[in-house]
Amino acid sequence: MSQQNRVLTAQNGAPISDDQNSLSAGERGPLLLQDWHLIEKLAHFNRERIPERIVHAKGTGVYGKFTLTRDMSDYTIADHFNGVGKETETFVRFSTVGGEMGSADAERDPRGFGLRFYTERGNHDIVGNNTPTFFLRDGIKFPDFIHTQKRNPQTNLKDPHAMWDFWALNPEAMHQVTVLMSDRGIPANYRQMHGFGSHTFSFWNAKGERFWVKFHFKTKQGIANLTAEQADILKGIDPDSSQRDMVAAINDGNFPKWAVKVQIMPEAEANTYKINPFDLTKVWPHADYPLIEIGELELNRMPQNYFAEVEQVALAPSNLVPGVGASPDKMLQARLFAYADAQRYRIGANYNQLPVNCPHATTANHHQRGGAMAGTQCPFSGSQTGADASSNYGPNSNNGLQDQAQFAEPPLRLDGEADRYSRYDQDDFSQAGDLYRLLPEDEKARLIANIVGSLSVVSEATQAKMVEHFTAADSDYGQRVKQALKG
Repeated sequence: MSQQNRVLTAQNGAPISDDQNSLSAGERGPLLLQDWHLIEKLAHFNRERIPERIVHAKGTGVYGKFTLTRDMSDYTIADHFNGVGKETETFVRFSTVGGEMGSADAERDPRGFGLRFYTERGNHDIVGNNTPTFFLRDGIKFPDFIHTQKRNPQTNLKDPHAMWDFWALNPEAMHQVTVLMSDRGIPANYRQMHGFGSHTFSFWNAKGERFWVKFHFKTKQGIANLTAEQADILKGIDPDSSQRDMVAAINDGNFPKWAVKVQIMPEAEANTYKINPFDLTKVWPHADYPLIEIGELELNRMPQNYFAEVEQVALAPSNLVPGVGASPDKMLQARLFAYADAQRYRIGANYNQLPVNCPHATTANHHQRGGAMAGTQCPFSGSQTGADASSNYGPNSNNGLQDQAQFAEPPLRLDGEADRYSRYDQDDFSQAGDLYRLLPEDEKARLIANIVGSLSVVSEATQAKMVEHFTAADSDYGQRVKQALKG
């Protein structure tokens, strides 16, 4: 193939100047809708397969309730976070990330932790994982990353070389790789693992003050993980082990619970904090921003119809309510588009009219018309199409649907020039090294064994690059991986 034919282009043939960095308003600012290449990549990625979810395909859904134990009105006007003792109905979907519908629950893989609050002002979704970080800080790389976790397009087999080659060329993944290859990489079940919103979100209060916030869900059942050997045995005995565990717990009345906690950062501090607080590959040190317990999440009811309620639940981080907003987190900004778009593709334009998705305490009045399943009646909130179905535009003189200015989010000041800021001038190793040094010796040994188990089958060049990354995180970390590869 000639050099000319190796030019990276969009589907319309236009050459792409930068496939690694999204277009943002300033280095730490939000992404811009004008980044058509990002939109094309994410929109195409969402349509690669039907009807199964591309990621988080296999999951377990459970209903429950959130009880607020600390009033948060100083920070947010969000209804479900105001008034001690307030209870809000919830739905949680747990999942594995990389496998298909028929995959085993006990794989080494992050676990999805997607939570919906059915609040009095609409649905609020926190679509996170069982880890506080992720492999990437920019959503433009997400389709590429997931391709390395799926099957090789030629052999249709899982491809360790693609996985490690990607990580070797994207050192921002080091923190999450260390988490994945540690004991936390294979939770024993969904009840005995933590959950995290992972991204940075925002609160704003009645005074118009904004705060940056991270959500943490700490299991009250105690943490339980599997070793690689235990997981291999369990996968052969019961590939649905986590689903079975949850069904048994709920049926027995052993309702799992999580302590709901937040970290809060005043808006102005984000500009000067020592790390980028919107970087999904980083955690906020608890010494600087301690955990504040605000409530309890209890799961207590299994769905009656798995397909209707678990397969068709349409969780999306763009489901925000007054008092809770987004942040300039580049991964979150991309997901605000990609998740809702995936649901429109999988289920149809009116997916929010399905019972599991429609709001329970409010009436959804809007001007959207037509599309698959148009006219589906939500059993909780009445009409889904406004007071007068003949008016599908606004403003109009017929149905009187009015904007609610009192719920407007405070303006966000933006600085800097719109550009594709490099991913390669960040500190990708310090927090991975900090995590490694926190592990007891027996966990370090298992971490090294887990890494080498799959890294040993890839090319020597990729092995050498990964050893460099492990060494940059911690010299002992790198040395032990290097020695184990030789052995």
